[in-house]
Amino acid sequence: MGHNHGHDHTHGANKKTLLISFIIITAYMIVEAIGGFVTNSLALLSDAGHMLSDAISLGVGFFAFVVGEKVANYSKTYGYKRFEILAAVFNGVVLIAISLYIFYEAYKRFTNPPEVASTGMLVIAIIGLVVNIVVAVIMMRGGDTEENLNLRAAFLHVLGDLLGSVGAIIAALLIMFFGLGWADPLASVIVAVLVLISGWRVTKDAVHVLMEGTPKNVELDDIVQTIESLPEIVDIHDLHVWSITSGENALSCHAVVDGNMSINKSQQLLQTIEHELEHKGIGHVTIQMESKSHPHEDSVLCQNENKNESHSHTHDH
Repeated sequence: MGHNHGHDHTHGANKKTLLISFIIITAYMIVEAIGGFVTNSLALLSDAGHMLSDAISLGVGFFAFVVGEKVANYSKTYGYKRFEILAAVFNGVVLIAISLYIFYEAYKRFTNPPEVASTGMLVIAIIGLVVNIVVAVIMMRGGDTEENLNLRAAFLHVLGDLLGSVGAIIAALLIMFFGLGWADPLASVIVAVLVLISGWRVTKDAVHVLMEGTPKNVELDDIVQTIESLPEIVDIHDLHVWSITSGENALSCHAVVDGNMSINKSQQLLQTIEHELEHKGIGHVTIQMESKSHPHEDSVLCQNENKNESHSHTHDH
């Protein structure tokens, strides 16, 4: 119960953090987009484009938290928590698309550099940097940017923005003092590279969750050893560990025990395993007890050729 309470608390903090960040970023994105058009700066426009993706991603992220609060029902037995992961995939793909568009625009500007109003560009970029620093600090203090994929995706958007503002400031100074027109598209290319990397990482991590991959913070060998170290456990097989959403991991397996175990004893054993696994970041545990005489697969993990057989096992109880 304490685990769920802790999760709900961070969930609420993450949601509030996203809403505040969304309002600040959206307001400044409008200012920066207008500034980019007026000064004719691609570095500013690419930063504003990135901020637009930030605003969308923060909005989608916030919406995902709201939808994730919907209660589980017969059609969605885990509730809507995985919507957060879908939001992270959306954010990651948007980041990649924006970076590719910036590359394309920068290429055109390298071949034909336009006139840029560097003073206006510098002023807007400095304000942008301050706004992004404020939002990044709000996110780091108020939310869980390490474990929650949805919030981390939004946080990476903001960090990319922050670097975009730094790039725009440097480019504006190079244009003002040295007349280097190519500094503007170069700054946007550097931002695009950083955006592309963060977009790829978020997408990869989110797809890993959707593919029911083993959570990154869970060591499978350690889990096997923890369960098999209990004297009552003879063997385990058909082990699956996956994430429902960020910070909520689940496990299911078949555990072979001594055939003479009483119901009371098996209940105690289940509680012991659940308690041990909760310390290892797994909140939802489903274990099917089997006696020694029960035929089972040799592998700890469920093999494909045994899939049908193991499926029937699952429905034995």
